[in-house]
Amino acid sequence: MRLISIVVPAYNESACVDELASRLAAVFEHLAPAYDFEAIIVENGSEDDTYEKLLAIRTRDPRFKILRLSRNFGAEGAVTAGLRRASGDAAVIMCADLQDPPEVIPRFIERWEEGYENVYGVITRRSDEGIVRRAATRVFYWLIDKLSDHPVPRNVSDFRLVDRRAYEALNRMRERNRMMRTMWGWIGFTSAPVEHERAPRHGGKSTYAFARNVRFALNGIIASSVAPLKLIPLFGITLAAISFVTGIVLAIDWFMFGVPFAGYGTIVALMLLMFGLLFLFLGIISEYVGMIFEEVRARPSFIVSAEHGFDDRVHA
Repeated sequence: MRLISIVVPAYNESACVDELASRLAAVFEHLAPAYDFEAIIVENGSEDDTYEKLLAIRTRDPRFKILRLSRNFGAEGAVTAGLRRASGDAAVIMCADLQDPPEVIPRFIERWEEGYENVYGVITRRSDEGIVRRAATRVFYWLIDKLSDHPVPRNVSDFRLVDRRAYEALNRMRERNRMMRTMWGWIGFTSAPVEHERAPRHGGKSTYAFARNVRFALNGIIASSVAPLKLIPLFGITLAAISFVTGIVLAIDWFMFGVPFAGYGTIVALMLLMFGLLFLFLGIISEYVGMIFEEVRARPSFIVSAEHGFDDRVHA
């Protein structure tokens, strides 16, 4: 019997975890006895009673294993912690708010059985997003696809099934700053999409914040690509070429017609442009330097404060 690990980060999901457990259990029963399941719920420093409800769920159903982190380490840190504890022949990553429908898991498994090692969800419709968020999402996917060293499918989500070989390869990657969606592409392996609609939250309050998500997107781009750094010499060469050509044109104009213009306003505007570009590029470099500083410190992506249902295996 093949084992499937379900990895679910949960932060302040008191209103969702009972329904999550119920729907996951229904999927488990539907796919039995062909598959066995373990659900690894990573409690990510919640401020409500999510942890207490998870302990009660485990009491009723030992297939649910609880991993409690010492504080909130972000979704990427929680998923990393869950994958380090996974022991299945494949692992499914999903969110706890039921925007990733558990009922899609059998379709993931079907594609996995066909030989695909990275079966990722592609969102066809987002029912709970406003115009601003939809526009920001489009811009993000366009940027990450253009700047990432490896293609990222449009509207791909973190909801996916990955074979043991794939998630063990990811477990060997030690960078602290990570965006899972780009890392799976870097790892490779045979991939296939499964389209689904993104459901509204089952309950509770969304933790979405525009500024925080912009920061997350920028960190993801910087962590997965050096393309922004490559733009700096490109701009430098372009501006140098423009300056050279402009200098020749102005010199010819001066010889033929005398001093062409008073030029004070133009010179000030060009100086402001150049200093603006200079500080923009310094800002890009500082982001990379800051990320290098965090990586050199080599602090862990997560710290576990309690775990329930795991054996004595050592997890790096």
